[in-house]
Parts: sequence; C-alpha cells; structure tokens
Amino acid sequence: MPGAGGCCFVGHRVGYSGTNMDVACGSGANFSALRTADHITAVDLSPGMLDIARRKAENLGLPLDLQVMDAQELDFADGSFDVVVSALSTCTFPDPVAALREMGRVVRPDGRILLLEHGRSSLGPLGRLQDRGAHRHFETAGCRWNQEPLDLVRAAGLVVTDHRRSFFGVFHTIEAQP
Repeated sequence: MPGAGGCCFVGHRVGYSGTNMDVACGSGANFSALRTADHITAVDLSPGMLDIARRKAENLGLPLDLQVMDAQELDFADGSFDVVVSALSTCTFPDPVAALREMGRVVRPDGRILLLEHGRSSLGPLGRLQDRGAHRHFETAGCRWNQEPLDLVRAAGLVVTDHRRSFFGVFHTIEAQP
C-alpha cells in the first residue's frame, strides 16, 4: 500500500538484474525497490520531480538515467527493458491505454510490467462514493480515482499474469506481459 510520500513498491523487490524502467517516476519513491537492477531508466514529465528523484538515486547509489519524457510516447526502441514499473500514474495520463501500450512496447517480449494503481473500490458503497465525487476530483487533482486499472491494462493488449486488490478494494497490484 502506498505511503504518504507516494511510495509504492518500497519493501518489495520488484526489479530484476538487467534493465529496469520506472515510468512517471515522480520523486523516485520506487527506486529502493529496484536496487537489484543493473541499470534503471526513469522518466517523468516534470523536471522538478526528476531533480528530486536524482538526489534520491544518488543517496541510494543507484545506476540511473533520468529523462523528461511523456509516458504516452516513450523514446526507446521496442524491447529495451527487462522490467517496466509504474505506480499511481495511469489515473493522470490523458490516454492511459496509450501509455500502457508504450510500456508493453518497450519491455522485452518475456519481460514484466509491474503496476500499482488505484481505482474504483470493489466495495459497493465506497465505489459509489468515488463515482459521485469523480468529476470534481479530476478537475481539482487531475486524477481519475474511479477508473478500472485492470480494464485499462487489458485494453492496452497486455496479458495479466497476476492481480491483487487491497485497501478496501481500491489498490491494484498488477503484473502483466506484452
């Protein structure tokens, strides 16, 4: 479950040796979980967030390449990465399916895409409450908090190999392959 700092995969080893990519890395909250990677490429639209992420990576001693980049148009060759991770990001992408397709394109055919996302609660009353406030929340925070992450992953043509829900059915941990 994410912490107050937007941390998503902390406490979990999600990366593999080889090349790992963190899409929409923000402040670098996932970096400590990627320590086993031979190299990490992290992208985000915000240069300010990448500055924070750079300092975090330096403190962790991680081999890292940071780039300002749109998740919907990743400037990498097909199959460039062993593992692609992204956390709490699809809710903000203008076209989350396009971003997920890009993740599927840049990961190797036998690679893994690891996502932690939030969505509409599987508990009826909480889900309905999210639905009622969804438009206002998107206008103020730029976040679609009642989306269905699993549906987005499947719409992007990715194969779901593992899926778990937590925290009142709101958070989704998804493992997928191209």
